[in-house]
Amino acid sequence: MNREELVATFAGFPERLGDAARAASDRPVTPGEWGPDETVRHLIAVEDEVHRSRMAQVATDDDPHWTWTEPGLAPGFDDAPIDAILAAFAAARAGNVATVRALDDDGWKRHGTHATYGRLDVEGLLQLATDHDAEHLGGICP
Repeated sequence: MNREELVATFAGFPERLGDAARAASDRPVTPGEWGPDETVRHLIAVEDEVHRSRMAQVATDDDPHWTWTEPGLAPGFDDAPIDAILAAFAAARAGNVATVRALDDDGWKRHGTHATYGRLDVEGLLQLATDHDAEHLGGICP
């Protein structure tokens, strides 16, 4: 994917996620598995704790270093309807998309070092994000 396609994929995920989560919200959840609500809550936590932090760091710091981070569920949504949870995710993702779109060519080339993945530029961070998105979308879709 080129830069524009990658950013468009990252930006367009909330709509795809919303369609899948709404379609799956009536299905029974296998014990021990996450249903659509929990999956979206996890993705909110990832946006806040991983993507936002790393994108901000790579935009301003020289070679920030990151450890493996696997957030649980974003708090505060225990009884929230799926549409409210999806709206929170879409808002969090929109903020991260704005950060990425604000990067100039030099900003796009900036990088950090991940303890597991090694050197990652903005493209690498977005590729990891879209791969993570796809993994969780696959868990929602049968």
